[in-house]
Formats: sequence, structure tokens, C-alpha cells
Amino acid sequence: MLQTLLNLTVAFEFTSPGAGIQLGPANLRWYGILIASAVLIGMALSQRLARMRQLNPDLVGDLVIWLIVGAIPGARIYYVLFQWNYYSQHPEQILAIWRGGIAIHGAIIGGTLAAILFSRLKQCSFWRLADIVAPSLILGQAIGRWGNFFNSEAFGSPTNVPWKLFIPPEHRPSGYEAEAYYHPTFLYESLWNLMVFGLLMALFLRFPKLKRGTIFLVYAIAYSLGRFWIEGLRTDSLMLGPLKMAQMVSLIGIVLGGMGLVWLYLLKRPLPDVKLPRSNSFNV
Repeated sequence: MLQTLLNLTVAFEFTSPGAGIQLGPANLRWYGILIASAVLIGMALSQRLARMRQLNPDLVGDLVIWLIVGAIPGARIYYVLFQWNYYSQHPEQILAIWRGGIAIHGAIIGGTLAAILFSRLKQCSFWRLADIVAPSLILGQAIGRWGNFFNSEAFGSPTNVPWKLFIPPEHRPSGYEAEAYYHPTFLYESLWNLMVFGLLMALFLRFPKLKRGTIFLVYAIAYSLGRFWIEGLRTDSLMLGPLKMAQMVSLIGIVLGGMGLVWLYLLKRPLPDVKLPRSNSFNV
């Protein structure tokens, strides 16, 4: 029996095969492959959802470009700001995003700002677009988290659970050099995000007359709840003094999302939105 349990433990052990694959002179990074896949899958899904809501799918395709332009710099700026003690001493590495160092909350903030600007320029409802994009966003997060697995990064505290993650010595945090196995927080968050994706899709498909902004607000609450718990397991969090920044932002997301739902369904008022033209066509 003991040997069977030991074999089962080994069978569930996660070990990264490496950060990339070599194809001739090209070194393809798994993180980049996953992010590109998430963008393509997310765009295809969002355009399909747009058609279901009688919204021009080309508009969503244009929005995706804006989201990428806003999200990638936002993710890097956010990370650099909270690691400024290091980057102030190594300014030549600030733009070296290929070496790692991005934060999903920064990407969400940057992407949201880009989407607001896009909505103003195109004279379309921000909340309508946000509801359509939210399922793709959380699905993309579920896919992208596996990049942390291949890079042996963003893992949790030491553990010996059957599904433990092996971290090579060169990637172990200071003070944990003797610890080989850690919580696979990438897996926890990926699975949580998939459950949130299922929830958002169920709301989108079963309740087509939900008030604008509902699905995005549910996304903000549900994702933040999981991220708050998972962040508590991590050893590499971005910090603001003694506080984990991701947990603080998650609490803000939960509060703002809850306030938004109260505004919509208890106060029965629409969320502030981009001022739209009087005509309501297929394009807006």
C-alpha cells in the first residue's frame, strides 16, 4: 500500500520540460506560444459572441488590437513600478520584457483604459464590449498561466501534496534553496479561471437580457476571489510595504464589482458609459 501511494505521488508530480523549444536557429518560448494562442482563441470566441448580440464582429477584431497595445505595456509598467528597487539599479532591463516580468493586473488596467478610449473613438458602449470580451479574457488567463509552469515561476510555498511542482535549484527563491517541491499555483489559478469562464458563458448564453456590464462585473468579482486566495500561497508576490499588491487589487475588484451590481440591480440605474449617438445600429 505504501509503495502504491508513493508511486501515485510521483505520478502527479509536475516538472517543467523547459521554457522553450529549439527549432533550427529559432528558440520558441512556450510563454509566447501560449499568449499568442490565447489571443487568437479569445478573438474568435469574442467575435462569435458579438454576432450573438447583433454586434459587428469586425469591431471586436479591431478592439483586440487595442487591448494588446494597452495590456502589454500596462503589464510591464505595473511590474517594474513594484520592483523599482531593482530596476532603478538596472535601467537597461526595463524594456527587456522577453526576460520575464509582467503582471496580469497591470494588463487588465492597461487593457481597460485602451477599451475605454476605443469605445469613445468608435462611439460604442464600453460595457457592451466588456461583456462580450470578458469570457475570452478569463479563458486567455487560464491558458496563459501555463506559461508560468514552463518558466518555473509564480509558484507557491513549499509543499508535499501529491500534485506538487518541482522547481529547479536555479529558480528557487532565497531562503528556500533546500526545498524542491512547491504548490503549483499556476494550476490552481488556471482551473479557477476555467470555472469562472464556465460561469460567464452560462450567464451570457442563458440570460441574454442581462443589464450591460453584468458579465464584466461578475468576472471582476469571481476572478478576484480566486486570485486573493491563490496569492496567499505565493512566495514571489509584488509587495507594497508589508502588503501583497495582488491581494489589495483583488479586494478592490471585489468591492467595485459588488458596488456595480448593487448599482444595476438594487438601485436599478445603468452604469456610466460612453455617450452614444441617438441611432442604435448594428455597429454599436
